[in-house]
Amino acid sequence: MGQSYCSLYVDAGYLLAAAATRTTGTSLRGGIDVAHAQLIDSLARQASADSGMPLLRTQWYDAAWPHTTSPEQRLIGALPMVKLRLGRTANDGTQKGVDLRLGLDIVNHARHGRVDRLYLVSGDDDLTEAVDEAQNLGAQVIVLAVPNADGLPHGVSAHLRQVADDVQLIDAAALDAAVRRRERPAVVPSLTAEPGVPTPAAMVARVAAATPRAPERHTPAAVASSGLVYSTETGGIPTGADRFVTDQGEASPEDIDIVCHKVVESWRSTATDEDVASMRRSKPSVPSELDRALLLDLSARLGNFFLDDTTRYQLRSRFWEIVDET
Repeated sequence: MGQSYCSLYVDAGYLLAAAATRTTGTSLRGGIDVAHAQLIDSLARQASADSGMPLLRTQWYDAAWPHTTSPEQRLIGALPMVKLRLGRTANDGTQKGVDLRLGLDIVNHARHGRVDRLYLVSGDDDLTEAVDEAQNLGAQVIVLAVPNADGLPHGVSAHLRQVADDVQLIDAAALDAAVRRRERPAVVPSLTAEPGVPTPAAMVARVAAATPRAPERHTPAAVASSGLVYSTETGGIPTGADRFVTDQGEASPEDIDIVCHKVVESWRSTATDEDVASMRRSKPSVPSELDRALLLDLSARLGNFFLDDTTRYQLRSRFWEIVDET
């Protein structure tokens, strides 16, 4: 009988958004600095130690803008025993093809007997069927979740929790050592160290300029679920059976103010004056990345994903008031 291996599958969108929430209080990835090699190594060590098996490989799934990859993605792709798997980022900032690649890899690796135990760092409900199929093919699938402030799994779908063989927490000390709050430099440069690669804040401004629109005014259908869930495709609030609905109270002005201040503070940590001016020109449209963070963070604060039109309007209006004050 051949050597048994484990393998690690990392949904970067989930991992970094959840880690940002743990570190800064908002899901904006641009608000954190990540020691990617250190973080990936700690996850690989945790998987290997838990399984008692050598790690075959780490697969890192993320999205990239057309015809470009970020310096961080190129660094990750060059790491030993790490395979970079990229979907694409659409003009509105949503991720496309990430969960499809991840799900296909899980099933294919299980089908060909490449690994006996798969460790999945994600909370996306869309991966439930892939996990179930991998199990039918004889593999074990363990979900590794980011711990929230209460030491509970952050943003893992109820369906995914039910199907997985186990849900474990990522080592909190290792996570906190590799992910730090991004501090605003004394002088904010207009470009990153590598010419031609925009800052996270500049990317947000570019999306805003490309897709101007008025604030959305619609009410999603209320479908009950049992938890706050991250979606790979949107990087934000889910739809369908995993929308979390409760009877908790409406958002207070204080709730809205706290969420908006945290999101703006996190975004401004990398934004130049030019970035701010560019985003202001897109007003009243809120860039998609920031809009998702506002909605997701307020929903998480309330424990309620059903935000009515009035709340959404107040949230976006307060966001612009705070931006204009900076």
